[in-house]
Amino acid sequence: MQHRSLVSLFIAACVLGAAAHAAQPSTACDRECLRGKVSELLYAFVKHDVSRIKVAPTLRVTEDAIVKPLADVGLVRSVTGLAGYRQDIIDERAGVAGAHVIVKEGDTSVMLVARVKVVNNALTEVELVANRGGGLGGGGPARGAGPAPAAAGPAPAAGPARGAGPGAGGGVNRLAAPSEATSYVPRPEQLNKREDMIKIALKYPEGLGKAENFAAVNAPFSPDAYRFENGSVLAGPECTFNATCKDINTQSLAVFKRLGKPITRVVAVDERMGIVWLRMAWGVQQEGGDQLCVWETFKIYDGQIHAVEAFMRTFPIELRTGGWE
Repeated sequence: MQHRSLVSLFIAACVLGAAAHAAQPSTACDRECLRGKVSELLYAFVKHDVSRIKVAPTLRVTEDAIVKPLADVGLVRSVTGLAGYRQDIIDERAGVAGAHVIVKEGDTSVMLVARVKVVNNALTEVELVANRGGGLGGGGPARGAGPAPAAAGPAPAAGPARGAGPGAGGGVNRLAAPSEATSYVPRPEQLNKREDMIKIALKYPEGLGKAENFAAVNAPFSPDAYRFENGSVLAGPECTFNATCKDINTQSLAVFKRLGKPITRVVAVDERMGIVWLRMAWGVQQEGGDQLCVWETFKIYDGQIHAVEAFMRTFPIELRTGGWE
């Protein structure tokens, strides 16, 4: 009898505990929640109103490496629409989400990097980098210059992506839709562990630092691996940039003897899609010069790098870390 009473009490406690747990609201922002936070930010730019975005009291915002209040971000005033291209990177474990996206400022297409960090359903970090130049490393501002002014006239309607993704020759006008390779969803058995993905991706800056080629550091590129930079093909089977660019693994990196080793930050790891997001900066090593700053995604599964896709632009050397040391 006593044993039955104890069992009954144990069952009742479990039921009550489960009910109490179910009644508590979840504070975790899952994959779709994180993606939605990026969408919310982008549409707030289009509407020129960020007042409804839930932010933490400690929110920190940078636009083009300059710290400022969210309401003072130039994109809030200048963005008039979304062009259709958007490559998301979702890091559920870190509560970080970001995107390489094309936005419109009037008739001008702008390559935008947007990153947010979410804690308790509120934004705690926002990082924004825009390239209005469209070329490789283009869009670098004159020192002290702000974003482009808002375009006159009504905002163009955002529509679905049309046409091919980035291709040979490329450029911003070819960034109509995310690439097939990066959009591929690996099967669970193809995915690598988070720490292994990071090690594989870091072979890339290691190769740049060695300044020979990626084969010299045993970077595990797949045979059909390629690299896009601001929509242009700079390495891979379709590359026509120079005589060595068709094989990303053996492409010469001798120029990095002059450019130096990159400063590298791991921004996010999308464990479901097999994407590691790095930010790198390299170039002139003295004050008063500019460095090329690159946001680069690495598509990794089956232990190999299958695609490398970058948005990049130049910054004064004192801003090379983007304000996020």
